[in-house]
Amino acid sequence: MINPVGIFCSKGGGIAERRPQSGGQILIQLVLKIGLLCSVIAISCMALYYSANSFELLPRSSYFNGSSALSSLFAGRGFDSSMVKKETELEKVLREAAMEDNTVIIITLNEPWAVPDSLFDLFLESLNTGNGTQRLVNHLVVIALDPKAYQRCSTRHHHCYFLTTDGIDFSNQAQFMTSTYLAMMWRRTNFLRSVLELGYNFVFSDTDIIWFRDPFPRLFPDADFQIACDEFHGDPKDKGNWPNGGFMFVRSNNRTIEFYKFWNASRETYPGANEQEILNKIKFNPYIDTIGLELRFLSTDYFGGYCNPSKDLNLVCTMHANCCYGLDNKVKDLRVTLEDWRKYTSLNATEKATHKSSWSDPENCRQMEGE
Repeated sequence: MINPVGIFCSKGGGIAERRPQSGGQILIQLVLKIGLLCSVIAISCMALYYSANSFELLPRSSYFNGSSALSSLFAGRGFDSSMVKKETELEKVLREAAMEDNTVIIITLNEPWAVPDSLFDLFLESLNTGNGTQRLVNHLVVIALDPKAYQRCSTRHHHCYFLTTDGIDFSNQAQFMTSTYLAMMWRRTNFLRSVLELGYNFVFSDTDIIWFRDPFPRLFPDADFQIACDEFHGDPKDKGNWPNGGFMFVRSNNRTIEFYKFWNASRETYPGANEQEILNKIKFNPYIDTIGLELRFLSTDYFGGYCNPSKDLNLVCTMHANCCYGLDNKVKDLRVTLEDWRKYTSLNATEKATHKSSWSDPENCRQMEGE
């Protein structure tokens, strides 16, 4: 009989006899295998230690710095991170909602603004009843800041994303300029930068804005960053205009990403200020010209608000409940504004062309200042 242990295949495909190994050879091979196994274990432990410590040292904003950054950090290390999963979920929501040019519309939402018959419902109603705005609903991404807001969004809309923030509860109404309010505004600003870093342009709209017309035809095709105003002085390039961050259109490119980094870093220069106050200061900074950012301010004729309402209903695209404190006040007056719009849209073409009446006075928001 032929011993199976003592045979091997020759190059020609035949079977040749293999000499049995000596005890010394077997011992050497065993030592080599044990050494190789120990090396693999040591290298694996070092890789795991490096992965854990690299993750801890990352700044919080890096969690959403794009798939390339995450891939380079975690590729080949077998690191199962919930933040990687979150990034994947965000990219999926953005991809499904994006227009052909990678543009999305974004609003943020917390529990008080999400309850039935509050601002979220008014916002959706305006999109569904405006002129040419129905097509935009499918491109809307709702960023929920707490679980109940996410749950409500999921019952009303397809593209919802739950943005978590460690150590801060955004489920309550944030009073203007409180610490929670400031944290919420800066969390929003940094999140929007992450959207740019993922390659998506966005229109950001506050939820206390109602949309009457498709705003895209009124946006500048050559601007990187364009923003609505509380006060508009007639020239879209005039940095003396007073911007309001409740409505912005931002294109994804190196200039806007660098601008958002500069915007956030300026918090150290102006401690305690909100993002809009700081924007109003840094718009004059020479660094804006250095990075080549094309900045434009949007006319209140098209993008109005209670601070400076649009006077021509034949032109208006959006109305913002700015210069107004209090959720209930905003809801009551925006309902009246939406009713004014319904009355206007019920007119025939001739009546619309000669329509001279303006908006009803915002009774609840009158002579108030703030967001």
